[in-house]
Amino acid sequence: MATLAQNLATAREQIAARIVDITATPKPDYSIDGESISWGAYLTQLTQQLEALDKAIQRSDGPFEVRTRAAT
Repeated sequence: MATLAQNLATAREQIAARIVDITATPKPDYSIDGESISWGAYLTQLTQQLEALDKAIQRSDGPFEVRTRAAT
């Protein structure tokens, strides 16, 4: 059975692949029988989902600590 992190990674790969498909063969926005299709809005939605998945993947790895040192 897949873990949460594996499921999130799979979802991220699928969305990233869809973004690649859309940007490789861009299509114009259009309307058919009163139904509007907006490829730009769809791409924006996928990009937002990708960002949300990135954050969820980071959270699923558990807490982390960032150590920095001041420059002298």
